[in-house]
Amino acid sequence: MPRLQRKSFDRPEDVRVFTHGRIETVSLDETVLGRLRFEPGWRWSNDVKPIVGTDSCQQRHVGVAFGGTLRVEMDDGTVMDISAGDAYEIPPGHDAWVVGDVPVDTYEWGSSRVFARPPGDDESVLVTLLFTDIVGSTAMLERVGDGAWHELLAWHNSTMRELITSHRGREFDTSGDGFMAMFDSAVRAVRCGMAMARSAKGQHLDVRVGCHTGEVIVTSGYPYGVAVHTAARVVALAGAGEVYVSSTTRELLGGGGFNLEPAGAFELKGLSGPREVFRVTS
Repeated sequence: MPRLQRKSFDRPEDVRVFTHGRIETVSLDETVLGRLRFEPGWRWSNDVKPIVGTDSCQQRHVGVAFGGTLRVEMDDGTVMDISAGDAYEIPPGHDAWVVGDVPVDTYEWGSSRVFARPPGDDESVLVTLLFTDIVGSTAMLERVGDGAWHELLAWHNSTMRELITSHRGREFDTSGDGFMAMFDSAVRAVRCGMAMARSAKGQHLDVRVGCHTGEVIVTSGYPYGVAVHTAARVVALAGAGEVYVSSTTRELLGGGGFNLEPAGAFELKGLSGPREVFRVTS
């Protein structure tokens, strides 16, 4: 349950120092917030890339700048300056650097847990993975046209992100017409999935949802492991507007007040043995 609490950045719980910069973090239960400072001369590709080992920054950053100017260049060449007073979102796949002689100071949430953390420092964690997909998106695009589809997809993306956030999940990837998120609670993940399916139905969109609980290794903000592949197989079994869960997730939903019915036992591609899957009906 959410609780009233506060933490002071005067006493950070974790401090990571890298060339020309540092990040200090505090945690409010599962939410980690960071205060970052990038000194003049800091550039992600020079100062953080050697730590994390990816070609570009693969974190999604959401925050507020309160000092200096940060220039961001996406992998596709798009460039934007972020200055003091700006709230910002930076998708994965970018470089960034300090412009001028004034340090960049920001507060961030979402990526602060893993930013500038070496791959060997990543932790194995138990999470419930939620995958979504719009059913029949190509047919709908052809039916409604490019303009209407663009507006509908923008609504879908905004709404799905709001629901992930309100259920205390963390988005880690998107497939264009689907989302992938992690939760530290199976109950919240499934409630989020049901809310997603209902909201989409109200806009005449059919979204299918799959959930699976398992242990993953989080590297640069992205989970890896068999659990990720299992969640992808589970969502592929669901039909339009349906929420499917694995037997592992089902076992953790005891006090959630859900009604579930068996959907069958399936051989999931790349995984050994039949796996039971359940449909959430309410």
